[in-house]
Amino acid sequence: MLDPRAVFDAFRANGVDFFTGVPDSLLKNFCAYVTDHAPEDRHIIAANEGGAVALAAGHYLASGRPALVYMQNSGEGNAVNPLLSLTDPDVYGIPLLLLIGWRGEPGVHDEPQHVKQGKVTLALLEAAGIPYSVLDASVPEPERQIAAGIAQAVDAGGPFAFVVRKGAFAPYVLQKNEAWDFPLTREQAVACVTSAAPENAVFVSTTGMASRELFEIRARNGQTHGRDFLTVGSMGHASQIALALALEKRGRPVYCLDGDGAFLMHMGAAALTGTRAPAGFFHIVLNNAAHDSVGGQPTAARNVDLPAVAKACGYAQVCSAETEKEIVEALARASAAAENGTGPSFLEIKVRKGARPDLGRPTVSPKENLAAFRKNLDQN
Repeated sequence: MLDPRAVFDAFRANGVDFFTGVPDSLLKNFCAYVTDHAPEDRHIIAANEGGAVALAAGHYLASGRPALVYMQNSGEGNAVNPLLSLTDPDVYGIPLLLLIGWRGEPGVHDEPQHVKQGKVTLALLEAAGIPYSVLDASVPEPERQIAAGIAQAVDAGGPFAFVVRKGAFAPYVLQKNEAWDFPLTREQAVACVTSAAPENAVFVSTTGMASRELFEIRARNGQTHGRDFLTVGSMGHASQIALALALEKRGRPVYCLDGDGAFLMHMGAAALTGTRAPAGFFHIVLNNAAHDSVGGQPTAARNVDLPAVAKACGYAQVCSAETEKEIVEALARASAAAENGTGPSFLEIKVRKGARPDLGRPTVSPKENLAAFRKNLDQN
């Protein structure tokens, strides 16, 4: 297996001393090592992958040295614009390195949202003209492969990608794992929100743990899953799915269960929601200041006043809560405002990091979830 320390040292030995990106589960051991060992001004966990490419470009402009951008392969979509219109040899010719976790690799079992992305990961790089090599646990001398990739990026003046297979990195546990001690877990907060919501409410949940917890809460309570759209992929876009629902189904309350990392990833969406002002839209951000599904790497949400952002974007009701009592009271105020035609509402719930170890995954396919959700909307 690849030693995270050896890979980190190989990049630094070849002049790469700036690291940025969005954490990925296949890269979590390497990302954790970077978080613990890169100087604070040499490592930025980006809001999204395109932003990380821009940070790498800015670093090169200032220093003349390439940077490393890490991401899950789902992030290729966010990164393709700056990769092609900024760093490509046909434009500015800015060398940088990509470290891409290969979720959904053909022949390797993975969750449904990764299957298509896994099939086209290499094809997307080839279509973009980005040279690459594959790193896995069997690579005997990763340092040599890394050095060759860096040299190619510098010589060609453009990106070079290292595609990382599942299980490539040896375990490493994040040491800078700052606790955020609040009374509720995310699952307890989701359970509180669902119990406080009216019977005719529908939910759109963000990718990751929140959707998994919502599914299990419904099963535990003997409730239908047809009220919930589980956004198992498309990180950062759940709120806009919910916005369109709220605009089309103005007679039904629409609750978006969002995460802090997802909210930050495409924060411009809040401006659209605020200016469209749907009264029946309830935007719930479960804030544990971490990318919890991919290793617990920190987000900027610990130091950002999310309700103030929502207020500035035009949300009519904004609030932050830490206890079940505060959640219930905040949702009651938001519902009263919605009944008077005032909205949207924004509720930040500060929760602890982590999830229970036996948390399962949805037992229905995305297409089955879609069919049940559409049926519920049509019948009600």
